[in-house]
Amino acid sequence: MIAVFFLIYAAIGVGAGFGLFTYAGIELPLAVGAGAIVTALIGQVHLFATRGGASKTVEDRIAAVEAAQRDTKERLDVTEARTDAIESTVKQELTERRDALVSEMKQLEGLIDRLSRSFENKLSSAEAVGEVAPQEDAVLRAVKDALQDGRVDLHLQPIVSLPQRRVSFYEGFTRLRRPDGSLILPAEFLDAARRASLMGVIDNMMLYRSVEVVRRLAARDRRVGVFCNVSSHSLEDPHFFPFFLSHMEKNRDLAGALIFEIRADRFEGRSKQMRSAMERLTALGFRFSIDHAETLEFDLPRLQDAGVRFVKVKGGDMIDQLRDPSGPRPISSVQRQISGEEVSAVCSRYGVTLIAEKIEEEVSVVEVLEYAIPYGQGHIFGAPRPIKSSLMEETAPPPELVRRLTARG
Repeated sequence: MIAVFFLIYAAIGVGAGFGLFTYAGIELPLAVGAGAIVTALIGQVHLFATRGGASKTVEDRIAAVEAAQRDTKERLDVTEARTDAIESTVKQELTERRDALVSEMKQLEGLIDRLSRSFENKLSSAEAVGEVAPQEDAVLRAVKDALQDGRVDLHLQPIVSLPQRRVSFYEGFTRLRRPDGSLILPAEFLDAARRASLMGVIDNMMLYRSVEVVRRLAARDRRVGVFCNVSSHSLEDPHFFPFFLSHMEKNRDLAGALIFEIRADRFEGRSKQMRSAMERLTALGFRFSIDHAETLEFDLPRLQDAGVRFVKVKGGDMIDQLRDPSGPRPISSVQRQISGEEVSAVCSRYGVTLIAEKIEEEVSVVEVLEYAIPYGQGHIFGAPRPIKSSLMEETAPPPELVRRLTARG
């Protein structure tokens, strides 16, 4: 581009020299010199104009960089201010959480202290009236030692969505261990523990660990809930339930992920105290599940009013009843006899979800899918397994609290 301008300016200079030589009568050397001077002058004017434009461009760029720097500084200032505000908020929340935890631990310590003082008395009274046989005495004392030594484990069994088989929930099971590592199976101690009014302690350990597990799952953005088995005796226990309720009030942010599970027969025969306890927990946003249901003939409006959102029926029994055109059906506002394929949808209208439990074979999975049952549970999807040892330690109740269990008569 510069060469083109040079040729143009040279042509102008030649034209000027030729004009001076031809029309002005100036001698040829002088005319040539004059043409060269004209060419040089025009070139200087061009260079000056070009440099002026370049300087303007450089100035504009410098101004743009300075503006960008000012904008960046303003953004940094805003970011620092927000960071300071977040840091202050986090510190405040941590302080409040720590204070709440300390208060919670004091309440737990008081509860366990009261239970520990009455343990031997209850056991002695039960023995005196013949409610606890010698073998039950041995089992209960093994349970007492397991609680005292912190040999209380939480096993989780997956509950999967169908047909995807994605883990949507876990059911928690309490397992007590003897010193040699062998398990004290629930069938060995549950009945005797109920008669000796010791279910509150066992449920307390289950509840504490389940809450901590749910909180850690939530922290990992795991959209998974945990079913926590709670005995009717615990809900009716005047010593245990106040702490239970207080603990849940402090953890009501977990209401969407923690489901309390009650046996169907206990729910059907629930007392006024149990009904009141369920209502207070439902008011906090917690949901209930009914397991070991033997029939599909449950009252949906009643379940809905009681805060029951899940019903578990053994897979084989569920399939047999759904296949039978005249088999048992849920009680609802539907006046006609509903078909097996409609049962799940009718339950959903009342906010109740069916779970086929104890599924052990693939053929049962296929049969359950025919009736659009949304969830399944059983060994085919996964057996109950203990949580990881690291998580077991993190979620264990404080040793200084458990240590006092059964310490005094």
